[in-house]
Amino acid sequence: MDLYTKNGRPLQVSGNIFYSKSGKVVGRIQGEKVFGTNGRYVGTIVNDRLVYRSTQSATINSSFTAANRAGTARASMIGSAIWGEEPDIPD
Repeated sequence: MDLYTKNGRPLQVSGNIFYSKSGKVVGRIQGEKVFGTNGRYVGTIVNDRLVYRSTQSATINSSFTAANRAGTARASMIGSAIWGEEPDIPD
């Protein structure tokens, strides 16, 4: 599954874990939402994009741990006009 942030930065997915382009753990998928390792809301998956929606930011889930992985060389995509903000994700 190819996923990108709202502004088109590539993300890696393995099972239900999200990773940044450089391979750092971003969060875990729970339904259409992604929660960070601390259990806090990271963003919502809309089609092939991860967007931050402040109206959903009060949602909290359980914390978890996962190992980082190798980075990817995938190119960025064009940004999307969907409702929401660019999520705060390390490169």
